Amino acid sequence: MAYQRPRWIYWNEIFPSRFQAGCMKAKIEDNWINGYETGPLVEIRKLNERRYVLRYTYDE
Repeated sequence: MAYQRPRWIYWNEIFPSRFQAGCMKAKIEDNWINGYETGPLVEIRKLNERRYVLRYTYDE
């Protein structure tokens, strides 16, 4: 079986602090806990000194 790289989906918002991005990350992860599907892998990515973006993926 060949390894496939995950397909990332970027959140349509740029956050001014890592704290705000972390809050949205927790919200995305919590919404999947009671769902029927496997939860996504969520990452906080740093764009530059004061800007952060979220990206997530899930198994299809």
